[in-house]
Amino acid sequence: MKFNWGTGIVIAFVGFISFIMYFVINMSTNKKLDHDLVTEDYYKQELLYQNDINKEKNASKLLGKLSWKKSAEGMIITFPEDLDFNEVKGKVFLYRPSNKQLDFETTFSLSNHNLLIPDKRLLDGRWNIKIDWNYKGNNYLFKEEILY
Repeated sequence: MKFNWGTGIVIAFVGFISFIMYFVINMSTNKKLDHDLVTEDYYKQELLYQNDINKEKNASKLLGKLSWKKSAEGMIITFPEDLDFNEVKGKVFLYRPSNKQLDFETTFSLSNHNLLIPDKRLLDGRWNIKIDWNYKGNNYLFKEEILY
């Protein structure tokens, strides 16, 4: 068989297309390379983002600030001392960027100024914490990226 320019171009195109198809199929079927959106209802959450901004502004106006620390029992979230803890109600959402199965959300009402999230629920590493809470009709939000 005689090898000429036309044959070489056809072989080059077929090789290039095969190379690209291999990577497209490999990227779409490999579970290790699977990346999800932060939330399933991403666009709905984007429309509600102004509410989050308003809640964060309310939280910044408080005299005391929300804080957290790691302890042997787990993560202790401390609410401002000047608030009546009996009137604080809300929910805590912990998001693990590396593993969707570790995300969890829980509602709370305080019995003192501290909220404990047990250590068995948290693995070491990066977490995004979002505390959405209500105090005497005002809504507040605390968001932070933490290393636990």
